[in-house]
Amino acid sequence: MSEEAKIAIVGAGRVGSTTAYTLAATGTAREIILIDASRERAEGEAMDIAHANSFHTPVSVQAGGLDEAAGAAVTVIAAGAAQREGESRPELFKRNAAMLEKMIPEVMRVNPDGLLLLATNPVDALTHVALQLSGLPPSRVFGSGTVLDTARLRAELAGHYRVDARNIHAYVLGEHGDSELVAWSAGSLAGMHFDELCELTGVCSTLEEMAAIAERVRNAAYDIIRRKGGTNFAIAAALNRIIEAVLRDEASVLTVSSLVDGPYGIRDICLSLPAIVDRSGIRQVLPIRLSEQEAARLRQSAAAVRQTVDSLRGA
Repeated sequence: MSEEAKIAIVGAGRVGSTTAYTLAATGTAREIILIDASRERAEGEAMDIAHANSFHTPVSVQAGGLDEAAGAAVTVIAAGAAQREGESRPELFKRNAAMLEKMIPEVMRVNPDGLLLLATNPVDALTHVALQLSGLPPSRVFGSGTVLDTARLRAELAGHYRVDARNIHAYVLGEHGDSELVAWSAGSLAGMHFDELCELTGVCSTLEEMAAIAERVRNAAYDIIRRKGGTNFAIAAALNRIIEAVLRDEASVLTVSSLVDGPYGIRDICLSLPAIVDRSGIRQVLPIRLSEQEAARLRQSAAAVRQTVDSLRGA
C-alpha cells in the first residue's frame, strides 16, 4: 500500500459514511478524514467506524474540517443535496454546483497535490465543474461515472450466463444517468463476443433480453431508491475500487468520468469511457471500438451532459 494512503471524504451522509466504512473494513486506506457541514454527524460516524477496528486491520478514522484534507492522496466529494420531489435534474445540478463553488477552492488551498474524486450527482456535469474550479490537470479530477453501472451490468450478465461476474468484460458508457449506453459490440466472456458465445455454447441473448438487461441497469438506482430511500453500499464499493486502483498504482481499467476531448467527435465534456487509473489519476482514456449506432448514442449522451453544464450559465 502507498505511504500516502490518507483519504479525505467530504460529506458524511449515506454515501460518504458507507465509503469510509468500506475503506476501513478493506484496509484500503490507513487514515480516513470525514468532513461534514455537521461536525457532530461526522464525529458520530467516525466513532462508529473506529469501534469496528478490532475486527479488521487498524485504521485511523477521524472527523475534521476541510483543513484536515491536507496531504490526502484522494479527496472524495460525496456531499450534496438530494433531489427534491418534482425537482428537475438541472435544478439539482445548480444547487450542487453552487456548493462546489465554495468547496473546491478551499480543498485546493489545503491540498493542491491530491486527486479529486466526485461522487455527487449529477456526477458527470459536476466533475466538469470541479475540473474548471480546481485548475488541476484533467488527469487529476474524475468522477465515479459508470463504474457502478458497469458492475450492475456484469451482475446482470453473470446471472444470465450463469458465470462469475469477474469473467465478464462489458461496459456501460456515457452519462451516469438516463442517456447511458451499454457497449454491446465491445462485450465479451472468456474472450468471446456474446454472439460467438451463442454459436459455440447455445447460451444466447435475444435483442429483447439485451434491451431488458440494459433497462434494468439504467433503472437500478430508481428501483433501489423507491424501496429503501437511497443507494449506498454498491457506490461505496465502487469508490473503494477506484481509490484502491490509485493507492496501489494498479493501472486498472475503470469507467470513471473524466474529460473527453476528441474521441468519437466529443469535445470538452466529462463522461465515462474506459480509462487507465493509477497513482497519477487518469493515465489514459481508452476510446474502444464502438458500432456506428453506439458512437452516435455516446455523442447524444455527451450532449445531455453538455446541456446540464450549460444550464449553469443560462445558455
